[in-house]
Amino acid sequence: MSRPDADRLLLPDAEADVRPSPQGAAARRALLAHPVVLLVGIVLASVNMRAALASVSPLVSEISQSFGLSSTASSLVTSVPVLFLGLGALVAPWLARRFGSEPVLLFALLLLAVGILVRVAPSAVALYGGGVLVGTAIALLNVLMPGLIKRDFPDRAASMTSVYTGAMIAGATVVAASSVPLEKAFGGSWEASLAVWSLLAVLAAVAWLPQVLIARGRTGHEVRVAAPALSGAGRSVWRSALAWQVTLFMGLQSLWSYVLIAWMPTIFTDHGMSRSTAGVIFAFNNLIQVAGAFGVPLLAGRMRSQRPLIVLVTSLVAAGYAGLMVAPVSGAWLWSGVLGIGQGGAVGLALTLIVLRSGDARTAARLSGMAQTVGYLLAAVGPITAGAVHQATGGWTVPIGLVLCVCAAALTVGLFAARDRTV
Repeated sequence: MSRPDADRLLLPDAEADVRPSPQGAAARRALLAHPVVLLVGIVLASVNMRAALASVSPLVSEISQSFGLSSTASSLVTSVPVLFLGLGALVAPWLARRFGSEPVLLFALLLLAVGILVRVAPSAVALYGGGVLVGTAIALLNVLMPGLIKRDFPDRAASMTSVYTGAMIAGATVVAASSVPLEKAFGGSWEASLAVWSLLAVLAAVAWLPQVLIARGRTGHEVRVAAPALSGAGRSVWRSALAWQVTLFMGLQSLWSYVLIAWMPTIFTDHGMSRSTAGVIFAFNNLIQVAGAFGVPLLAGRMRSQRPLIVLVTSLVAAGYAGLMVAPVSGAWLWSGVLGIGQGGAVGLALTLIVLRSGDARTAARLSGMAQTVGYLLAAVGPITAGAVHQATGGWTVPIGLVLCVCAAALTVGLFAARDRTV
């Protein structure tokens, strides 16, 4: 059986997916003829991909006091959204195939705004339920963005990955730095501090409308170019050892990042630092991540093998975590900076590997779906485990020691994922 025939059996209307209609080709040319419109949409959507998560961390202690939560229950405030980053990634492919990637991204931004507002309702159920909506919305953004970039910027995929990763982390930086000051400005209301970020999601939704209108000029088959397909032809991705190596690196680097997102300010305050100072240092950590997130993908795109970058980012993260273990307050700014460069570089590298290890947009979308489904389910274990171990041991030495083991595992699988091969 010829390869085209095999593809047609695995994925119905495969030829229609890769051959845009005249109307679709014209629509895409119109979109790319106005790159500023597309770029603004991508940047504003990306800004929202971590903002709703970063806004919670500096306020965890206030949220916990409001509802009388234990350390383990408090960890669920940040872990539930991360869990649904993985579970939501399972829904993303079907939605994108059914409705098209651009409309689903618009829906995700509106769902994110709703989830942020639900999360601040005066109920613990709403707190966690809003987290479910927030995680699901961000999952849709996470999964579909690499496929869109591979499709619309095939020759500049690495540089565009730098742009959207940098925007994602920049959004988290601004939000993390603003959470405590906003709480004070709103008279000590953590609810108002969190709710204000729903406006950011609404703004991004408005900016994304032109993409949806242009997408209506394409055929339904062409829209599915960027839609992750986890069934049919996508099954081959799940049988690929390289795909699993990329997926595990994505998951392990996400795990160490979400442990910090959930617990970094608490680690500092538990050692005597003021809550305001801890929030500022946490924001600094996010700010420094922009450098790694923007620079590492650019370097990765110029290398045949990204192994030196794997060693660099994992070593920086391990060194930063070790510093938190031995001198959490006196070296707080240093460790925050070292971790920031490593974290930003790692997430940028993980997202770039999805693109570089894929031969085309369809494979990039499938690999993105796989890596983010499994990766974020794995990452969700981190904050919960760290909180439970902290509660059991009464300190942060053992939880940090466990994260150092995660760094070693990420180094191992990352060296395999960084080889010059494609799925």
